[in-house]
Amino acid sequence: MYLKRLGDLRTDSDKTQREIAEILICNTEVYARYERGYNEIPVSMLIKLAKYYNVSTDYILGLTDEPYPYKRK
Repeated sequence: MYLKRLGDLRTDSDKTQREIAEILICNTEVYARYERGYNEIPVSMLIKLAKYYNVSTDYILGLTDEPYPYKRK
């Protein structure tokens, strides 16, 4: 599920894999492998992506369909 979400978030933001790889400070092919599911995405990069897209990590991982981070109490 998160593989599709990674690609959807990227394309909805009109970004290329190269641009997202630059944000994550990684090689474009490394990021492409995350999106295709060849490699597991590290937690640190997952957190960076959640902050960049302003969504929860749970949303990226497919644990919820609610994209927005939980509100702090």
